[in-house]
Amino acid sequence: MEVKAENLAKLLHGTVDGDPKAVVSGFAKIEHGKPGKICFFANPKYEQYVYKCEASIILVNKDFQPKEPVSATLIRVDDAYAAVAELLKWAASQKKHRRRHRSFFSVHYFSTKFGKDVYVGPYAYVGRRSKIGDHTCIYGHVYIGEDVTIGKNCTLYPGVVVYPNTHIGDNVIIHANAVIGSDGFGNVPKPDGTWEKIEHLGNVIIGDNVEIGAGTTIDRAEMESTIIGNGVKIDNLCQIAHNVVIGDNTVMAAQCGIAGSTKLGKHCILAGQVGIAGHLEIADNTTIGAQGGVIGSIKEPGQVLLGSPVIPIRTYMRSYAKFKQAGSE
Repeated sequence: MEVKAENLAKLLHGTVDGDPKAVVSGFAKIEHGKPGKICFFANPKYEQYVYKCEASIILVNKDFQPKEPVSATLIRVDDAYAAVAELLKWAASQKKHRRRHRSFFSVHYFSTKFGKDVYVGPYAYVGRRSKIGDHTCIYGHVYIGEDVTIGKNCTLYPGVVVYPNTHIGDNVIIHANAVIGSDGFGNVPKPDGTWEKIEHLGNVIIGDNVEIGAGTTIDRAEMESTIIGNGVKIDNLCQIAHNVVIGDNTVMAAQCGIAGSTKLGKHCILAGQVGIAGHLEIADNTTIGAQGGVIGSIKEPGQVLLGSPVIPIRTYMRSYAKFKQAGSE
């Protein structure tokens, strides 16, 4: 990537404050800015670095008023954080080279259906009667079972396993070593103290525009479906149990675990290591802080909750102040 400030401003619908011919060829954090790099400033606590930064270009909000001289060219945009996300996406698209062939070392069958310009990497396996949509990229060592449907413009990175009868929508990204459709953790105690496995005959349905992180597992339902809604974003190393339903545009940070048959609403946010017990319902727009433990249904939408078990954030902060006070006595 090598681009001028004036071209970046046009791409990001911003204005140039400084040299419109300034050229950058890469990105850097604002505290590490060097000539030829572009940085962004959105968080006020990093303002000191704006004046020290040696980067050629800095993205800033339109209303930013420097308190000291700035050596870098500024590109003023409505939202610097959103602009850098857009710019990173554009830069990534410039580097992508669409692959459009099926490796000689991959395995598939006459009953497997491929759309236009599908890439299948070496040692990937696509099962009987499975259907792969246009422009989907399946990297090497991916396993896709029988009767799987995968939509258009999807990417499955190396080591992904998709069990039979899974349905995946369009524009889905599944990162390395994720497992979709494994059996849920279902066992029945027997009189002699041993456990008998419950067979899981359902499937997993994943909507459009979903991203699933590396090492994440999503279990198939005992019957019916485990459902991941449209626009859901799941980080690395998360566990989604059988018969869970996750509402549209919910996001989940690393190491979260959701037990069986729980239903999460739309637009929820789960921070890292949140644990949710089974057979619960979580209302829309719920935010749960890191390491939050949920043992009961959350019926009121729009709450921010912390702790284990979780309680409203204001109650938690008052309680925490008391804990600190008691600890200092």
